Amino acid sequence: MQITDNGPEPNVFDIETATEQNDTYRTVAWSGKYLQVTLMSIPVGESIGLEAHPETDQFVRIEQGQGRAKLGPSKDDLSLQQDVSGGWSVQVPAGTWHDVVNTGDEPLRLYVVYAPVHHAAGQVQQTADEAEHDEETGQDEPPEWAVEPEGGQPDETA
Repeated sequence: MQITDNGPEPNVFDIETATEQNDTYRTVAWSGKYLQVTLMSIPVGESIGLEAHPETDQFVRIEQGQGRAKLGPSKDDLSLQQDVSGGWSVQVPAGTWHDVVNTGDEPLRLYVVYAPVHHAAGQVQQTADEAEHDEETGQDEPPEWAVEPEGGQPDETA
């Protein structure tokens, strides 16, 4: 299934099929003014990556696979841990340290809704290393039409 980020214009697509067919670490499916939808595929034994977004809430929906969600107030205190699989969701309040680890034997396929917008519109990153490079070099910034918090605290990673 081909997804085109036409944000901030209206968009309709089969998110379940798109998520199940996605083979990239992260593909930005739609970018609006206030929220964004990304599709992710996490390889066996890998994870989203331990991080905290000081000014971004996230909704994570597991579509396929098995994983473990880890959340907490600091990178050294991930006191909420929950096994997750298809049909589960994870709500991540701004500032919460979080990770989702693939504990299964197939790719962990999920989608994430960010509010506000967090990534470059239409961005496709094949691997976590590519995503990290894009973030470090400023190639993964929200589009100009997105409404961002004033002051913009930087994300934290472990």
